[in-house]
Amino acid sequence: MKISFNINGQPQTVDVDGNTPLLWVVRDVLHLKGTKFGCGKAACGACTLHVEGEAVRSCSYSVKFAEGKRVTTIEGLGTKENLHPVQQAWIEEVVPQCGYCQPGFMMATAALIEKVPNPTDEDIDNNIVNICRCATYYRMRKAIHRAAELNQSSKQIDQ
Repeated sequence: MKISFNINGQPQTVDVDGNTPLLWVVRDVLHLKGTKFGCGKAACGACTLHVEGEAVRSCSYSVKFAEGKRVTTIEGLGTKENLHPVQQAWIEEVVPQCGYCQPGFMMATAALIEKVPNPTDEDIDNNIVNICRCATYYRMRKAIHRAAELNQSSKQIDQ
């Protein structure tokens, strides 16, 4: 089945079984390795990416549902020259320990701060439900608040 969508700003057409999880299309067909496999049950969030700006667990999201949509992976969040506020905050707060789950957390955070520009701890607890085996939650919480600040600052500059 041919499926067309936009990934990280680029049009893409793949010829795969429509029920294939988007995660495997992104990793194995498009060779974008930043999105990680964690549990395969949409529970851990390591595979989080954006579809139309919404955080999606790509291990349980059939690629056929991406038809005609905008998909963003961690590779498309920012660039080395122009980091996304979440990426900048993760660096400033030295968040990763092993780092495996961090792309999923960063994608979930980017989606959150677009919807809730100044999230409270309760907003974070209710929306960032990914799992980190290294337990870097305290540093992530600091980074999420910092990302929100940076995001608001960048939007004020853009205006």
